[in-house]
Amino acid sequence: MFQSRTHTCNELKLCNVGEHVKLVGWMENVRTVGNNFAFVVLRDFYGTTQIVVESEEMMNCIKPLNKESTISVEGVVRERASKNPKQATGDIEVVPEKIEVLGRCRYNELPFEINRSREADETARLKYRYLDLRNPAVKQNIVLRCNVVAALRKAMTDHGFLEITTPILTASSPEGARDYLVPARKHPGKFYALPQAPQQFKQLLMTAGFDRYFQIAPCFRDEDARGDRSPGEFYQLDMEMAFAGQDDVFAILEDVLPPIFAEYGKYHVASKPPFRRIAYLDAMDRYGSDKPDLRIDLELTDMTELVSGIDFAPFAAGNTVKAIVVSDCAMARKAIDKLCAEVEVQAGSKPMWFRLDEKGELVGGISKFLQDRKDAVIEALHLTPGCFVGVTAGKKLAAQKTGGVMRKLLGAAVPGHMDAERYEFCWIVDFPMYEIGEESGELEFCHNPFSMPNGGLEILEKAERGEVDPLSITAFQYDLVCNGVELSSGAVRNHDPEIMIKAFEMVRLGEADVKSKFPAMYNAFCYGAPPHAGIAPGVDRMVMLLAGEDSIREIIPFPMNKNAQDIMMGAPCAVEQKQLDEVHIRIVDEV
Repeated sequence: MFQSRTHTCNELKLCNVGEHVKLVGWMENVRTVGNNFAFVVLRDFYGTTQIVVESEEMMNCIKPLNKESTISVEGVVRERASKNPKQATGDIEVVPEKIEVLGRCRYNELPFEINRSREADETARLKYRYLDLRNPAVKQNIVLRCNVVAALRKAMTDHGFLEITTPILTASSPEGARDYLVPARKHPGKFYALPQAPQQFKQLLMTAGFDRYFQIAPCFRDEDARGDRSPGEFYQLDMEMAFAGQDDVFAILEDVLPPIFAEYGKYHVASKPPFRRIAYLDAMDRYGSDKPDLRIDLELTDMTELVSGIDFAPFAAGNTVKAIVVSDCAMARKAIDKLCAEVEVQAGSKPMWFRLDEKGELVGGISKFLQDRKDAVIEALHLTPGCFVGVTAGKKLAAQKTGGVMRKLLGAAVPGHMDAERYEFCWIVDFPMYEIGEESGELEFCHNPFSMPNGGLEILEKAERGEVDPLSITAFQYDLVCNGVELSSGAVRNHDPEIMIKAFEMVRLGEADVKSKFPAMYNAFCYGAPPHAGIAPGVDRMVMLLAGEDSIREIIPFPMNKNAQDIMMGAPCAVEQKQLDEVHIRIVDEV
């Protein structure tokens, strides 16, 4: 064996009866029977073993100890009279001859019961994360994470990728989120930034002549937490390929991910390649989302023309009206109202509804506004008795997004419309290159500014001349989506300096701006860059899906809370004035 033990706490079987063994671990529970008899559950990383105390000497060792003290037990294995089939070591027990205290728990009461820590308040769990992680159910998520990362590394290496680490201290770069800044002690008034992603470095590696790169990359972004996003730092399977395009990237991930999801996932069925490809505009129109959950068989239908001219404010000219038809829906009115209220919370807009009853009549909700067009509505939406129809209306994007939220909630609520126990992948492709900024009201990059526009320099020049609407330009950008969760964004990169400058000129940034903001990459591309493409699936989100968890914090060893605080370590924290002076920082009180 190893360390100071002969076996682990999940290892002993009937074949070990009569052997003298040594176990170590935490004293999970003690149940005393009389003065000199007790059952002790000993737990280590691997499992639990029952220890039966039968002597006054051994009882005197146990009595002073609080639960969760660490002990060493030496004794003889014997067969249990009352076996426990739910326990790996349930056929045996150990009678101790020697008990040694290795680490005493000095608290009579724990912040929570270890095996029920997931029921505790999250603040307590994060403050005492080292105790929370003793819970086998919590620990198992971290073990899963380790196994998945190891499998990803092996798969990428088997595909000819080199694991190369990129810098953590780098330059600030406008990549969409706020940087974490690090003051430079030797350069007063200047700062490093923690990388939001290794984006520029991996493209520079392609320019340097490396053919296939990957790393399990830490990324740092000062952004708010969500259920599927941890504030501060996260990890991604970062990869890039030289002399490659979109199909090459897709082929690699379609080969790497399904076996890992099938082996390690809560569900053992995963999409087989090739994954479905859905254009961004189609995804929004059919699913109301650019990360559709394809386990749900419901789609949005456009009924704008169908209700045109009806005297009902949501159907007013200029609005888009979308419908979600759900067959065999027996939801009660109370459940419908609750679902609509939840849609409004998530989407910011309240949906509408109506039914086709068993008599073929439109009833409930907004049905009174549709009676004059009943036959047309039934025919256009292919309604059959028992159908429920959710309706959203408003500006096109708002109507789509509200419909997307309603589709997702209906799919989960109505039996028969969601094949939940599987992993369903798809690619969202052909994202818009540009959009109108909500704050600026001017043309801005929609996603990654380093993406190659579909049509190259020619399409950008046509847009510059007014021959093409810039908003109609798509990019070789793509998202990988699984079960309604965006796992990754990627792109075929814009490796041509001339196209890069023209792309930035569209958003009012000239050649000087490109050179100043991205000097290394621009200069490197001027020395002959290969076409290259890449992607970076989020490891944290991937493991969250595999574990079947709703919160990403459940699969991170030491996560921050929703306010980006590490309450276990007390970060962020104040520092001494001497430390501030060394890095030329002065704290200014807010007025």
